[in-house]
Amino acid sequence: MAQNIERDELHRTLWRIANDLRGSVDGWDFKQYVLGFMFYRFISENLTDYLDAELAEGEKSYAQMSDVEIAESQDAIVDTVREKGFFILPEDLFENVRKRANADNSNLNEELQAIFQRIEGSARGVLSDEHNKIRGLFDELDVNSNKLGSSVSKRNNLLLKLLNEVGNFKIGRYADSHNDTFGDAYEYLMGMYASSAGKSGGEYYTPQSVSELLARIAVMGKKQVNKVYDPACGSGSLLLKFAKVLGKENVREGFFGQEINLTTRNLAVINMFLHNLNYASFDIAHGDTLIEPMHGHIEPFEAIVSNPPYSVKWEGDANPLLINDERFAPAGVLAPKSKADLAFTMHILHWLAENGTAAIVEFPGVLYRGGAEGKIRKYLIEGNYVDAVIQLPPDLFFGTTIGTCIIVLKKAKPDNKILFIEASAKFERSGNKNVLTPDYRGEILDALAKREDVDYFAKLVDNSTIAENDYNLSVSSYVEVEDTREVIDIVELNAEIEQIVARQSELRTQIDAIVAELEQGGSES
Repeated sequence: MAQNIERDELHRTLWRIANDLRGSVDGWDFKQYVLGFMFYRFISENLTDYLDAELAEGEKSYAQMSDVEIAESQDAIVDTVREKGFFILPEDLFENVRKRANADNSNLNEELQAIFQRIEGSARGVLSDEHNKIRGLFDELDVNSNKLGSSVSKRNNLLLKLLNEVGNFKIGRYADSHNDTFGDAYEYLMGMYASSAGKSGGEYYTPQSVSELLARIAVMGKKQVNKVYDPACGSGSLLLKFAKVLGKENVREGFFGQEINLTTRNLAVINMFLHNLNYASFDIAHGDTLIEPMHGHIEPFEAIVSNPPYSVKWEGDANPLLINDERFAPAGVLAPKSKADLAFTMHILHWLAENGTAAIVEFPGVLYRGGAEGKIRKYLIEGNYVDAVIQLPPDLFFGTTIGTCIIVLKKAKPDNKILFIEASAKFERSGNKNVLTPDYRGEILDALAKREDVDYFAKLVDNSTIAENDYNLSVSSYVEVEDTREVIDIVELNAEIEQIVARQSELRTQIDAIVAELEQGGSES
């Protein structure tokens, strides 16, 4: 309980600071500065604690050393980069920069820019481009932007406030805690920024309650998997749920994702670092997954989760090469150019291991629309790849209020049936959004495990029946909705009406008598 109170207090402080400091900078843009400074503090403390553990007892901390002392140990620097993925000189550490800035901040912006460049360049020449995960992560942290102030002095004052406020966050040092407070703080801020950003926020962030449900679906019955994957990973929140659900040590070969937006891709990499994933255990690529997939050279994934952009445009049949692509060719047709939803689904299916599970958030239209999408559904159903379809509640996601759904894919199913789950009422209202509570997530997971009919909630349907229904996968076509209207007893209702009519007649007689009496009294006078 105390830990939850402390975390809630941290969250309130984070959001207050994020709003108080941003000034004229749009909140969604200012997130780069708050999250960037959090990242700078984290990697500084992470590296310091790592190097301090290597020092002999009684030696001064790495943060107290001089750059000159460290420069004499080039081999040690190289070894550190190979272990951590980056290096920071003592004078460039967050806490030391902050101490100096308190005394003199006239050149703070130039100093920070130079430090960020040195950190990004620290892996150059030691790690290959493929393994240099730190490169470009400070690009969005423009310390010379006019948005921070109209003069250098104003910009530096704001940067100084950021240094001090982020330095004062009560999240302890990296080595003092195993409760992932840096990562938790990042997730909280991303959620709040996505909420306030409206429609654009949904591109960056999947609500944690949905993320956890997807991850648990993808690893049901397993204590470890070879690796996990998200082809449209946003800021990485979905991938990181596997670290919570299984433990990062039980994702043996790492976390893989791809993101088309470079800024968002960088946020995902920062997110990985802040959740203390070693640089060698994740690979977040930048690019268009459907046109230039980056991870096709490795073995298939046992667990895949994704919340791809809904009905986004793609090249489709305008690119004559795509129909021969091994990911899309089996269906014999490409997803429409105006709706790439099922292109992502086919991509995911192709990269899914034979013993794997994929859980994909889908726009509901893919369940019933005809044309090319109907043909792709036919392929998925006749191939017996669809394990379950789950109707989610409305208003769960940032940027849309529609009720989305989850399609669960498997290549090795126990039967030739699909489980339909009607979970549209399984939510609680929290703030301005609906939330899947742990209890409701538990109900869904229990239904998936049992694969049995449950009145008004779950229905196991033969593929042949679905084929007869034109390969329609809408949950409402198979799960009967409970009639919650009050049952009316006609006999009892008629008796009540008779009583009302009788009472009405009685009252009318009494009123007529009163009126007659009044009229008689008036004539006598």
